[in-house]
Amino acid sequence: MNHFLENQLVPIMMKIGNNVILVAVRNGIAFTLPFIIAGSVFLIVANLPIPGWNGWIGQYADLLSVPVQVTFGAIGLIAAIGISYNLARHYGLDGLSCVCITVAVFLLSQIDEHHRINVDNFGASGLFSAIILSVITVYIVRFFIQRKIYITLPDGVPPAVLQSFVSLAPAFLCLVLIWVVRVILKFDINAFFTLILSPLVSGLDTLPGMLVLVGLISLLWCCGIHGTNVLSGITSPIFLKFIAENTEAYLSHQPIPHISAEGFYTIFICSGGSGATLGLVLAMLMSKSRYYRSVGRVSVGPSLFCINEPVIFGVPMVLNPLMMIPLVLTPMLICGCSWLLMAFGIIGKPVFQIPWTMPPVLNAYFATGGNIPAAIWSGCMVLISALIYYPFFKMLEKKQLAQEKRENEAELHRLGEQH
Repeated sequence: MNHFLENQLVPIMMKIGNNVILVAVRNGIAFTLPFIIAGSVFLIVANLPIPGWNGWIGQYADLLSVPVQVTFGAIGLIAAIGISYNLARHYGLDGLSCVCITVAVFLLSQIDEHHRINVDNFGASGLFSAIILSVITVYIVRFFIQRKIYITLPDGVPPAVLQSFVSLAPAFLCLVLIWVVRVILKFDINAFFTLILSPLVSGLDTLPGMLVLVGLISLLWCCGIHGTNVLSGITSPIFLKFIAENTEAYLSHQPIPHISAEGFYTIFICSGGSGATLGLVLAMLMSKSRYYRSVGRVSVGPSLFCINEPVIFGVPMVLNPLMMIPLVLTPMLICGCSWLLMAFGIIGKPVFQIPWTMPPVLNAYFATGGNIPAAIWSGCMVLISALIYYPFFKMLEKKQLAQEKRENEAELHRLGEQH
């Protein structure tokens, strides 16, 4: 198993995770998080799950929803800015110029049949086109810069003016291409990119798809690789689109469409971090082993905030055949249970994006808009984690206790010889 992971799976996943475009997408999507979380705060305040709150807040609920429409309604545009900036920096291009060209290209691609900008596509519906157009734009700019196809000016020209003329040729070509495609040919760019990516989107909106994803992330963690970061360049845009659509449905009092929206993985699968290791931390706190008690004490604080590197590398769980089993099994089992509970309407689905570091129970409560069954299930997840990890940990503890006993005997023998 270790041989397969090290020599077959890990090299492939590392190539995917280090891909220039996927890294730029991952980092660019991160630009949207402050806006989405800030918008979610307004939405939470407008819909606090307190009896009588809606009647008391009255007309101010609509006013509080205005920032939500602006933040969630612009994630496609913000993502385009973030992705083009990160990709331009990677290639040593002028980030601001690439961003300005990307924004112009994105706006032109959102022209409707009446030649007006359709602002509805600035949000989740335009996210995929924002990603692809920003990448295409930066590569066109790079092509011109590498081959020095730009207008040169005499020495002494201010750098800002010089850069504007350097960007002129690639900007013109980008705009002409999108103008021909969208305006002359009347080709719907958003619909096309959505159709291309629909198999991946549909796959991650199913339980089998999520189980495969969770299994891959866990296997990468078994090798000491941050599986979430490796795959987030692919998954983040999709989950971000889902949470935006869930929020829109929540605001419109419509059925929530997606389970695997942004937050489902961190909140309803990974209590304590990837691998759902919070139960293991609780077991270590009660361990007879000095070593594991100390690891548990060091790990309990970060684990409450979904940071589990002290557990992964302190136990250690990396390339540990015994602990690899619960590290993969636990999140997959909890994923299946969480999915079914949401599918049958027993607990609420994610409708708000909240900081991923929020502790268990609270994170589920706020992410679902105050759904108490979801908060209760969040506590149950910790117990399930503890039950799965416990027998494996006891086997590990037994070996550690034997080692500590030998070390104590050796120390006593050394002290006896000194006296």
